[in-house]
Amino acid sequence: MNGALVTHASPEGFFILGFDRDNLDEVQIRVSNDEGEALHTAAIKRGEFDIQRISGLASGTVTPDPAMDARIEAEYLRKQAGFASKWNGDGFKDGFTLPLNSFRVSARYGGQRILNGEPRQPHYGIDLAAPTGTPVLAPADGVVSMAESDLLYEGRLILLDHGQGLITAYLHLSEVAVIRGQSVKQGEQIGRVGAEGRATGPHLCWRMKWRGRNMNPMLMVGAKRPA
Repeated sequence: MNGALVTHASPEGFFILGFDRDNLDEVQIRVSNDEGEALHTAAIKRGEFDIQRISGLASGTVTPDPAMDARIEAEYLRKQAGFASKWNGDGFKDGFTLPLNSFRVSARYGGQRILNGEPRQPHYGIDLAAPTGTPVLAPADGVVSMAESDLLYEGRLILLDHGQGLITAYLHLSEVAVIRGQSVKQGEQIGRVGAEGRATGPHLCWRMKWRGRNMNPMLMVGAKRPA
């Protein structure tokens, strides 16, 4: 992609590429094998994003006490390891289902966040409001690359690797029902909605990353494999 080798296809020939919230307007994609190569220019449509003002958060989760620096760094490194997972499967190939059967969208992907009056980085997820205890379902086949409790920002957190570094994240859970390294199937329960960590009410913050690029997971819902 733009001259850099970024991924290899699965044995069936499936591969996935991800584009960030603030990606370039145009990307050159080259696919090659022993029989030759194909070149494609992808035009990336710019998104429109909200400004989200959230007040009433615990001050320690917005501007942490310096005494929390060691904890924040340790949790960051564990999360980075989870996001670096690259399962060699292709669980993404048949598209995604929604992780909740019923919800209200309380915050869209990509909005600029102002927390307790302080500007912060964009919200790289979509918030799905639902009652505490609502089952959270795997939206596609994958492998659990992280399953932890009591994180400062996320509370209980699950990361699923759907193949080739496509990772989905499930934040603020009240229950984690899987363990690291476990294989899951689409529709299998992995946890329950909660309000732990930096949250003002029960909801699922659903996120997606591919090789460090923050993606909108809703764009994968209902996606179909190439003919």
